[in-house]
Amino acid sequence: MPSEIPGTTRPAATHPQQARSSPNERPMTTDDMLLEVDDLKTYFFLTEGIVRAVDGLGFRIQRGQTLGVVGESGCGKSVTARSIMNMVRRPGRNVGGRVLYNRHSARGSEPVDLLALPPMGEEMRAIRGGEFSMIFQEPRASFSPVHTIGSQIIEAILLHEQASKAEARAYAIQMLASVKIPRPEQIVDAYPHQLSGGMCQRAMIALALACRPALLIADEPTTALDVTTEAQILDLMRELQANFDTAILYITHNLAVVAEIAEAVMVMYMGKDVEYAPVDAIFYNPKHPYTVALLSSIPRIDVERDDLTVLPGAVPDPYALPRGCPFHPRCTARLPICSEDVEVPYITVGAGHRVRCHLYA
Repeated sequence: MPSEIPGTTRPAATHPQQARSSPNERPMTTDDMLLEVDDLKTYFFLTEGIVRAVDGLGFRIQRGQTLGVVGESGCGKSVTARSIMNMVRRPGRNVGGRVLYNRHSARGSEPVDLLALPPMGEEMRAIRGGEFSMIFQEPRASFSPVHTIGSQIIEAILLHEQASKAEARAYAIQMLASVKIPRPEQIVDAYPHQLSGGMCQRAMIALALACRPALLIADEPTTALDVTTEAQILDLMRELQANFDTAILYITHNLAVVAEIAEAVMVMYMGKDVEYAPVDAIFYNPKHPYTVALLSSIPRIDVERDDLTVLPGAVPDPYALPRGCPFHPRCTARLPICSEDVEVPYITVGAGHRVRCHLYA
């Protein structure tokens, strides 16, 4: 790892682990596959009925890669993140599928099915927070209001690393400096309510990266921030990713952010991955009607029009999904088979480009 984070004169945090080389600096091998999600199903069993929040999801993340996950509210993006972290609470539970983590150890690569581990067991707790971290949408709701920022970062370091309290405090200050928080020696003793929204989000990123995780899950981390602070946070995440070689699962409803930060994109609708493709293919050659509709709703300065394109209808009731393709009541290109009770095929339409739609069967 370089001795300095680009753009700052402060030294980067010195971590006991060896720095990993960038994926772009080495030939691709099977060890570069970090996470494999296969037929993931997470249901919520409520009095009103069963909500299939995640229903047959599958995707891959390589080490150092950024995967953007987009879709309307209620499509299962956040539940997907919690399922990967094995932290779905009752009445929800994982009812099928696998989440294989290709874990590096002294014996080499060891695939671990995270869903097979007890959620509060020692091994899963070591992975959660140590090897996998998560940034939440509202940082103040994630930090304890009665403990200082520094004490919470220090606690994570002591839990997952072999370090003294003095070493953990020094490393926490270095991590705050690495996310470009001014006066980190003072901010380390500040409480969350004493920081602005942008500063609090930076502190949350410092906490998430304190143990140099292999995977960082960012669940709409910039939604509550102004556009200037949002741009700074995105630049910061790219900068730190380059130094830590961390894979990022970036969940958002903002397609502009996806275009800026992601290398691949997964579009979700009602718990299913309706399209998965490299970021350029999503924007320049979208296939699924839902993806096309999302893109057409983005305002463009090079197109003169009086109003925005509106996606017809609304997200269906999760307790009573329509037969067949769940998007067909809103789809302007639907076929008769789309409303029939048959499985929608998942079809490869290009290099790394898959779509779940009858139009390409």
